[in-house]
Amino acid sequence: MGKYFGTDGFRGEANKVLTASNAFLTGRYIGWYYSQKHEDHRARIVIGKDTRRSSYTLEYALSAGITSSGADAYLLHVTTTPSVSYCCRTDGFDCGVMISASHNPFYDNGIKIMRANGQKIEPEIEEKIEAYIDGDHDSIPLAERENMGNVIDYAAGRNRYIGYLMTVPTRGFNGVKVGLDCANGASWNIARAVYEALGAKVYVINNNPDGLNINENCGSTHLGTLQEYVKKNHLDIGFAFDGDADRCLAVDENGEVVDGDQIMYLCGKRMKETGQLDGDTIVTTIMSNMGLYKACEALGIHTEKTDVGDKYVAENMLKNGYSIGGEQSGHIIFLKYATTGDGILTSLMVMMTMLEKKLPLSMLAGEMKHYPQCLKNVVVKDKKAAQEDPEVRKAVKAAADQLGENGRILVRPSGTEPKIRVMVEALTDEICVKTVDQVIDVIKERGLAAQ
Repeated sequence: MGKYFGTDGFRGEANKVLTASNAFLTGRYIGWYYSQKHEDHRARIVIGKDTRRSSYTLEYALSAGITSSGADAYLLHVTTTPSVSYCCRTDGFDCGVMISASHNPFYDNGIKIMRANGQKIEPEIEEKIEAYIDGDHDSIPLAERENMGNVIDYAAGRNRYIGYLMTVPTRGFNGVKVGLDCANGASWNIARAVYEALGAKVYVINNNPDGLNINENCGSTHLGTLQEYVKKNHLDIGFAFDGDADRCLAVDENGEVVDGDQIMYLCGKRMKETGQLDGDTIVTTIMSNMGLYKACEALGIHTEKTDVGDKYVAENMLKNGYSIGGEQSGHIIFLKYATTGDGILTSLMVMMTMLEKKLPLSMLAGEMKHYPQCLKNVVVKDKKAAQEDPEVRKAVKAAADQLGENGRILVRPSGTEPKIRVMVEALTDEICVKTVDQVIDVIKERGLAAQ
């Protein structure tokens, strides 16, 4: 990770960490960088944003930077991260930018940059952007006169993405009662349109964004509201998206949560049965539950583990030709249809699995048994120092030895926040909590936690 860019772009509190000035300089650099690749036409960069109030400021600043370097900025306006990725892949853009802090609260924001194939940009380009932000801003010339770029309305690209999603299912959803929690985010004007076009009886909540309520007690990080809503209205299924709709979690007909591991399992099983699971392999991150690996092993499905971050999952899938992968948090990639996580697409794949199997989601997801898991975060002064402290490492090794083959411990830094995440899986909840607390106590005793 660099100074500004983490595992999921440049993210921080708007106007404090991620300022309009930083957005302008980022736009200025990528406008210049991609313009160098063309002699006969301007570079073309497509921009989307979520519903945060600060997204508008950052959109204008990015556009100003891009056009000042002679490239054209195409505005999708409020839209999802996967729609930006889709437009990159299908419409010949040099790169795409999504303004969003995903599942973070409204006062945070982020800049996610994608290359022409819809994947996140290479680390070396991120490093060049960081060097430019902290360096000589006059090292890049300003475009003049007719060489200045244009800002172009591109809402049509978002509409084409909606149309594309409608073509993915091989059957209609007629009569199925579907609940959608849009997190007051980017999916609010897209998800309903897709599901209504496919014939579902659609029930939508948290689809009234005001710039401040994105992810506020709703969406994929706060599932309680959707759980109650599904039960109260006797729905067949519910889906919850995050602020930029690149992740999706589900709720079954009984109001029980179905997480990303279970989604990968039930979709991967269907793909194997229909000959669509390339390499008979599902790509996961190191955070996936042991229950997923046990369930896959019983079906003859292989698994591969990557570092945390959907970009690492995507890299593995593209390198090896695998067709499904993702994270427990709901970032799921179906490589036949997309090169990044897509929450609405994921929900459609779950729907198709449920309808083809003619079974309720509770039965499909219930085949995978979760190992009890406890994850706690501790805010630290220095993530690297906390993770490499000899006493902390000693405590982690002792915990791993105690768990043996009946569990595991994982200690890792957050990619976007000053936190160390401590996760334990074991046979019981009590063992999980006790083991996590033992390690966190050592971090605090060593003076590594922030006050």
